[in-house]
Amino acid sequence: MNAVKARKEETVVSEQDGHKITIVPRYCKACEICVKLCPQSVLEIKDFKVHVAHIEDCTTCMLCELRCPDFAISVSGKGKKGNKS
Repeated sequence: MNAVKARKEETVVSEQDGHKITIVPRYCKACEICVKLCPQSVLEIKDFKVHVAHIEDCTTCMLCELRCPDFAISVSGKGKKGNKS
């Protein structure tokens, strides 16, 4: 019988003023799609991974989350559809 060991995902969470961006660096391949699509230049590529550079400018448009081909980004907070906060 093989035991499957669940590995906790390493994540980077940035929060400010009700905006929260969670990044799983292990999933990111630095394709820069999120960086180029962000209308507020919130994200940047550093050390071949995406990083949150200016969370204070985030409008929670979710373009980064929707277009990330590797599901490395999650956005929540003010302005997200279905969120009552």
